[in-house]
Amino acid sequence: MARIGVLRTADNGSVLFHCPGCDQPHAVRVVPDGSKPCWGFNGDHERPTFTPSVLVTWGHHVPGAGGRGAGPHCQYGCDDPVDGNPACCGVCHSFVRAGQIQFLGDCTHALAGQTVPLTARDDT
Repeated sequence: MARIGVLRTADNGSVLFHCPGCDQPHAVRVVPDGSKPCWGFNGDHERPTFTPSVLVTWGHHVPGAGGRGAGPHCQYGCDDPVDGNPACCGVCHSFVRAGQIQFLGDCTHALAGQTVPLTARDDT
């Protein structure tokens, strides 16, 4: 993968950006291949805009995974504030516009409802 601006490009037609809410990379397919969803991309690697919103889910929040403990990566009690691992299941939903990430209210991380700038990370 090559870094261009705040993004990394992948050979599969995706670009990756570092999400400060999840502290993980999120991939967005921007080159259509006919079989997978494709986002609109303004082509600006310094101040990218993707349309529509970017929704990343894991654990029991994955559609069709069922309730608590039913997801492929969910551990029983992961949402227990005392004994669980709050990072094992979650939702990250955002708009990426002009190099800013607007986190929507359904995010399960601490940046829900906030807007922050995209920044480059060597590990993304």
